[in-house]
Amino acid sequence: MLRVDVCVEAVFEDLPLVERAKRVLDAGFDAVEFWFYDMGGVDRGISAFGKFCADNGIRINNAVVNAPDGSIGGSLVDPEDRPKYIARLRETIKVCKDINCHAAITCTGNCRPGVSLYAQKRCVIDTLKEAAEIAEAEGFQLFLEALNTLVDHHGYFLWSAEEGADIVRQVGSPRVKLLFDIYHMQIMGGNVIQRIRELIDVIGHFHAAGVPGRHDLDIGELNYPNIISAIDDAGYTGLFGLEYWPAGDEMESLRRMRQLIAAAR
Repeated sequence: MLRVDVCVEAVFEDLPLVERAKRVLDAGFDAVEFWFYDMGGVDRGISAFGKFCADNGIRINNAVVNAPDGSIGGSLVDPEDRPKYIARLRETIKVCKDINCHAAITCTGNCRPGVSLYAQKRCVIDTLKEAAEIAEAEGFQLFLEALNTLVDHHGYFLWSAEEGADIVRQVGSPRVKLLFDIYHMQIMGGNVIQRIRELIDVIGHFHAAGVPGRHDLDIGELNYPNIISAIDDAGYTGLFGLEYWPAGDEMESLRRMRQLIAAAR
């Protein structure tokens, strides 16, 4: 049966991280994820967030290493960014381990004009191989994320889950897996149940949101009960992340999503 986490960056956005975690717990969830340990040089209260989660039995599933466009932490497609990315990865692992978090999402960065897709893909693979060695030594997990380029992330390099799976396989480390974001992949081709079945061996994490709009799972064109059942049937044992922006009252929405997911199992 799926265990669910809530991305605290998408809910109760006007509150500190600790307060967001409190409300997620009140909504009936016992796992969360967040993005960056630092944003714009502002202290996010990560230590207090980690302590609250530890004291209340909340699992912090993952953070994020670098921004989709590479503006934070560098890009995987540019060899000149590799030292910056590796340094950012090491610091992310340090911060995460201090709060008992043992995974992070990694992004590729945007396409480089005038550079072949093959060369950029090769750079992604080579950088992730170096990152995998660090992750293996630290007991840390990385999730490579494919994003949509039609609505949210114009110019992003990795828009195909299949291409992401090929990269993961070429990296060849159990510490580098694919993040299958159902919202993004519905926009980039759909057919998500069949694609999940075909890629399940390399999928380490899921994100979910309604399409269109990136709102509640029961708003839009996706049949999430069927998708969740298919993921369960495929034998997936990781977490299922809710990274959506509620269209209405946030607490009511989270409680409704919890009921929807429980009923689908």
